[in-house]
Amino acid sequence: MKKNQLNFTQQIITGFLIAASVGGLYSCGSTTANAPATPPPAQALPVLTVSDHQVTAYREFTASIEGSRDIEIRPQVDGYLDRISVDEGAYVKKGQTLFHIDARPYQEQLNTANASLQSAKAALESAAINVEKLTPLVANNVVSDVQLKTAKAAQDAARANVLQAQAAVDAAKINVGYTSIKAPADGYIGTIPFKTGSLVGKSTMEALTVLSETKDIHVYFSMSELDFLEFKKQFPGNTIEQKIKHIPAVELLLADNSVYPQKGKVEIVEGQFDKTMGAINFRATFPNVNGLLRSGNTGRIKIPRELTKSVLIPQEATFELQDKVFVYTVLDSNKVEGRPVTVSDRSGHYYLISKGLKPGEKIVYNGLDRLRDGMAIAPQKMSMDSLLIANPI
Repeated sequence: MKKNQLNFTQQIITGFLIAASVGGLYSCGSTTANAPATPPPAQALPVLTVSDHQVTAYREFTASIEGSRDIEIRPQVDGYLDRISVDEGAYVKKGQTLFHIDARPYQEQLNTANASLQSAKAALESAAINVEKLTPLVANNVVSDVQLKTAKAAQDAARANVLQAQAAVDAAKINVGYTSIKAPADGYIGTIPFKTGSLVGKSTMEALTVLSETKDIHVYFSMSELDFLEFKKQFPGNTIEQKIKHIPAVELLLADNSVYPQKGKVEIVEGQFDKTMGAINFRATFPNVNGLLRSGNTGRIKIPRELTKSVLIPQEATFELQDKVFVYTVLDSNKVEGRPVTVSDRSGHYYLISKGLKPGEKIVYNGLDRLRDGMAIAPQKMSMDSLLIANPI
C-alpha cells in the first residue's frame, strides 16, 4: 500500500515539472513575439549648404552658319565649257581660274573689231591729209572755205568712227576675258552641276557654282518675343543698336557640343519680327582663320550674362514632377521635405535659383529617388566649393 502511494506521488511531481517547463517555454515565446520591431537606421546621404555665387550664365540659341559672302558664279557670255579647273569643295584664291568657256568665237569677234579699227584709223588719216591739203588753198583763196569745212567734217566723222571701232575692240576683249571665269574672292567651291561640254550662258538659270567666302563666318540665330524682351532688359542702352554694342563676346557650340575656339560678336538684328515664326533674327560674326567652319553648318550661340549673388545648386540635386523642379531640403530634425524651386537660368551643370531657396539652407545632393517627405536621414556634409572644383561652372 505504501509502495503504490509513493509511485503516485512521483507521477504528480513529474507532471508538475513538465507543465512548469512547458509554461516557461510558452512564456518566453510570447515575450519575443510581442517585442516591438527595431527601426532601420537612417540613410546616410550627402548634403549641401546652399550659398550664393557670382556666376556667368549663358542663354543658348539654335544657329545656322553661312559664309560672310556666298557668291554665285555665273557666265557672262554664251558658249561651251571646255575646261573646269577646280573640284567641288576646293579652297581657291582670289583671281584663280575656275572655268573656261570656248573662246574661239569671241577671239574672232576681237580680230574683226581690230580690223575695223585699223580701217577707221586709215580713214581718219586720209581725212586728216585732205584737211591739211585744203587749208593753204583756202588761205590763198584758191578754193572756197566750204570745201575745207566739208573736209574737216569728214575728218570728225572719221575720228568718231575710230572711237566707235576702238569701243568694239574693247567690248570684244571683255568678252574674250569673260571666257575665263575667275574667283572673285578667297573661299570654298560648292557643288558644280555642269560638266565639260555643257552649254552655258547669261540666261542659264543655275549658277556654275557658289563660292563661299569664309574668312569671316556669319552665324544667324533667332530670339522669341519673350527672349527679345528679356534681352532688352538685360543690356543698357536707349536703342537696340546701343544694346547690341553692350553684348559681350559670344561663344559658338558646334554640332558635336564642342566649343569653337574663337569668340564672335553680335552685330545686327533684323528690323521686325517674323509673323509666322514669332521670332526676330540676329547675326554674329566669327573669325574663321583655319577654315574650320563652312556654310551650311549648324550649332548653338551662347550669350553670356553676369549674375551677382545668385543661388547656385547642381542639377543632380533636383528632380522634376509635373513640369516643376523640386529639391529635398533638410530640416533641423534631419527630416527631408520636398520643395519646388524656380530656375531662372542655368550655367554648365548648375541651376540658378530665383525662388524657393535661401543661402544657408541645406539640400540633399543625390539619392533623391529613395526619399519621401518626412523621412529622416543621416546628413553627410559636402562642400559646394569642392563640387565647383570638380565640375566648374
